[in-house]
This record gives sequence, C-alpha cells and structure tokens, in this order.
Amino acid sequence: MTFVPLNPIPLKDRTSMIFLQYGQIDVLDGAFVLIDKTGIRTHIPVGSVACIMLEPGTRVSHAAVHLASTVGTLLVWVGEAGVRVYSSGQPGGARADKLLYQAKLALDDDLRLKVVRKMYELRFREPPPARRSVEQLRGIEGSRVRATYALLAKQYGVKWHGRNYDPKDWEKGGCRQPMY
Repeated sequence: MTFVPLNPIPLKDRTSMIFLQYGQIDVLDGAFVLIDKTGIRTHIPVGSVACIMLEPGTRVSHAAVHLASTVGTLLVWVGEAGVRVYSSGQPGGARADKLLYQAKLALDDDLRLKVVRKMYELRFREPPPARRSVEQLRGIEGSRVRATYALLAKQYGVKWHGRNYDPKDWEKGGCRQPMY
C-alpha cells in the first residue's frame, strides 16, 4: 500500500493559535496529544493550528516537535498567558524563501508601496487614497487609529490622552509592560 504525501493545510484555513499548559505533549498512535497530570488525554489537531503557545508546566517530546514541524505548525514557548516569548521552532526547517520574498517586498520601493496599500485596505476595508507615499499613508493610518482609540476610550469611560514614550525610560517601560 502506498501513501499519498500530505500537504500542510494553508495558514488561511487554520485556527490561528492555541495555548497549552501543565501537561506532557507527545505523539500517540500518530496523533498530537496533551496528557495532563491525571492521565487524561486531549487530542490536539496539530495540522489545523497555525501556532501552539506552550505555557509553563508543559513538556514536549521530540516526536511531538517533529510532528508539528512536519505539518507546518509553529511551536512557541511562552510565559504564563503568553506574557513573554522564550523560544520558538521553525516549521519546515531552515527554508529562507519566504524571508527572502519578504525582504524583496520591503526593499523595493514600488513593491513596498503595494504592500502598504493592501494592508491599509485590509485594515480599513476601503482602498487608500490614490497617489500617496508610504509615509503619507502611515500618517493617515496613525490619525485614524488615534481617532478610533479616542472614540473607544470615550465609549467605555477610559481616560486616554494618547501614547507617550520616553526614550530615556525605554528599558523600564519594557520591564513593566507584562504587569498591565
């Protein structure tokens, strides 16, 4: 009997991410399984998830990492509730084609503008104004986002006066961020 090689499910058709904690992740009978301390097994459809966030208390077998890599699922080791990222795997090995393509889009001014225009359209569900530069679109987007923040703050009774970053206090701000 010959097996047909399976292709990973496209990312657009997958669940974006799940969080797992306090258990042993292994492969049993070809399935990705989380086993908790009482022995209860929970089958995880690893091939239909884009990213699995592994929180503290999670142990992962080599077989589970191999299966996740085979089906193109990213494993990320994070702090509790995803507050910090400690490590991540790279599904599919060290392929650089997507990274090189992204670099090409970022470094070519015309292609970069196309990407920015498409991202604007995805975010605001309308085409961006014609004949605008990346910097101009960034300014328009920033203005719209600030207006949305102000509207939501008013709607929910939150005092909001914009974001203020102090470059001299940058490190401290990053350390405090997980507390909020």
